Amino acid sequence: MVAEKDLEESLDTLRANAAGPVAGVFGPASLTWQIDREAVLFLGAGRALLLQLAHPWVAAAIAEHSRTLADPIGRFHRTFDIVFTMVFGSLDRALLSSRQLHRRHSMIVGEMPETVGPFAAGSRYCANDIPALRWVHATLVETALMAHDLVLPPLSAEERDRYWSEARLYGALFGLKGDDLPADWSGFVAYTKAMAQSETLTVGPAAREIAAQIFSGARPWLRPPRWYCALTASMLPERLRAGFGFELDARAIRSADHALRWIRRVYPKLPGRLRYVGPYQEAQARLRGEARPDWMTRCLNRAWIGRPQMDVRGKLGSRGKLVAACHSGARGARARNPFLRAFRPHDGFRARAKRRAPE
Repeated sequence: MVAEKDLEESLDTLRANAAGPVAGVFGPASLTWQIDREAVLFLGAGRALLLQLAHPWVAAAIAEHSRTLADPIGRFHRTFDIVFTMVFGSLDRALLSSRQLHRRHSMIVGEMPETVGPFAAGSRYCANDIPALRWVHATLVETALMAHDLVLPPLSAEERDRYWSEARLYGALFGLKGDDLPADWSGFVAYTKAMAQSETLTVGPAAREIAAQIFSGARPWLRPPRWYCALTASMLPERLRAGFGFELDARAIRSADHALRWIRRVYPKLPGRLRYVGPYQEAQARLRGEARPDWMTRCLNRAWIGRPQMDVRGKLGSRGKLVAACHSGARGARARNPFLRAFRPHDGFRARAKRRAPE
């Protein structure tokens, strides 16, 4: 388990290797910024979540401690707020987010309500457990590159090694030390392949229920479009896809292929202001010495992290005026940006996730 002392030791190592107080952990010359700034990485968000749910400890923790189903938008904002602040925030903000995440995880402990895979009913789980943290970290790293390579030119073998080297630094923000992670990219690939085949990843009733609620829940306006669900299912290992009860019929495959062809044609041509996530644009403004990002960046931040600025908490000016400006700017951006329009939920969509009774 990662204790507070372990986290601080990891953060000391990270601080010594960080890009700088203003540039943060990685900085503009890093592959991490180059990859993680892309809004198209959202194509992999569903996959990363499902892979995490496939770990019975993660599924039990979310079912018992999370407000994901009651407040899915809030969960989205909190997750991306932490991730983007760690990646694009100033060094102090990144370290603060790391400590906040550790404190939050330290309160997530409990017992397995039933036996799932190798985890017996009544056995203890803890969110700061090193193997569980290693797996969550792996889902974020692997899925980011997979989503990137779906649309943009894939990274070379040398670039993948470099990206993984930076990802090991990212792992320190979870409290993971060098010995907790594979040494190089080939080792990381071997680890994820072994995990995909291991009983450690077993889709249990809690995981299926959460997935069904997210992908075909009671709130139609939050349901992902058919093509997104099909793409998400196609990105999963076959064993886990079957475990979640996702079926890929010919119609679903065609919808995903059509959407992907369209995104590949349109997305690379978008201007950076529409293509790159708000936290990256805020980071660039910070490097230019600007104390506050402009209105469009603040609006993009509202969409991605639920607040206008990473490095400052609290109100910035008149909240009412800011929210109105964000809504107006978002409508304008959606009208100008066909990529954003593609994420409107499909009214006719019905997910094929089956709710299975416990075996």
